[in-house]
Amino acid sequence: MSSFRHFFQELPRLRVAVLGDLMLDTYFFGQVDRVSPEAPVPVVAHQRQEERIGGAGNVALNFKSLGADVQLISIVGSDAPGQILRDLLTEQAVGTDLLFADPNRPTTRKTRVLDRNKQLLRLDHESVAELSPEMETQILAQLTKYLISERPQLLVLEDYNKGMLTPSLIESVIRTCRSLNIVTAVDPKKNNFFAYRGVDLFKPNWREVADALNISGDPSPSSLEQVHQQLHERLDHAVSLITLSDKGIFYQTDSQTEWLNCFKRNVVDVSGAGDTVIAIAAAAYALTKDASIMANLANLAGGLVCEQVGTSPIDRKRLEQESIKLGWC
Repeated sequence: MSSFRHFFQELPRLRVAVLGDLMLDTYFFGQVDRVSPEAPVPVVAHQRQEERIGGAGNVALNFKSLGADVQLISIVGSDAPGQILRDLLTEQAVGTDLLFADPNRPTTRKTRVLDRNKQLLRLDHESVAELSPEMETQILAQLTKYLISERPQLLVLEDYNKGMLTPSLIESVIRTCRSLNIVTAVDPKKNNFFAYRGVDLFKPNWREVADALNISGDPSPSSLEQVHQQLHERLDHAVSLITLSDKGIFYQTDSQTEWLNCFKRNVVDVSGAGDTVIAIAAAAYALTKDASIMANLANLAGGLVCEQVGTSPIDRKRLEQESIKLGWC
């Protein structure tokens, strides 16, 4: 149990780099009382608008909320949404020295319209083209310099298939981190699913794993263990952490395996839950090297953020309080 306490005690000394797709989440909150006479669609009476940091930025916010020092490595467009993101990240004290502007692509922006906190519509503005070779070279050079000089304990690769993470960039970054003994963790997506060879922590969800390995049906203890073995053969990684939606979370290492059930929660919105899970899991693994602590904390944190509307970082104080109630601390 003391290792859980160690995790919370060491968080202020954790230095993290988050590399991946950054996006701006825009929320239009309103109320629907009638249907449009122009088409069979609801008319939303607009009440307020909020801009939030999404994607890899939300992962960085989760680390910041835990008390860690965070550097974000990503790209934005040379546009107004990109400037909004810079301002929001600066307000939250997330490092932006390695936030690059690419004039050839727009800032990824997801606009959601909600009626009484229920999502009606999402509109995406984005480019999913891969980075240009010139931009990739620039990012890799600056990131490598940062890793050598600052030596963060952890680097998280956050992939949303928006083009930021190319196979060559992934390979180079993981190789550099291994040479510097920096723990690496990834939340993968379809395009680069098997590109993360040598990563320490691999965290897909069940649907992503099933698609990648051509598996049908629901997960079972035996199928999940087989999944870990198949992934390990392809990736040579240390830990598999597979989220199973309302069925909980599964992890496996060379010596440990367990399937944890979900904690009962009043689920309002699952947006951003995966961001919280990878942040908590990666932080716990980097600080404790204990996969059981990693999975239990990530499982708990994922449920907590689902009780809030929209993407929101984990509340460290509440996470610690809930851990104490469970007798972990």
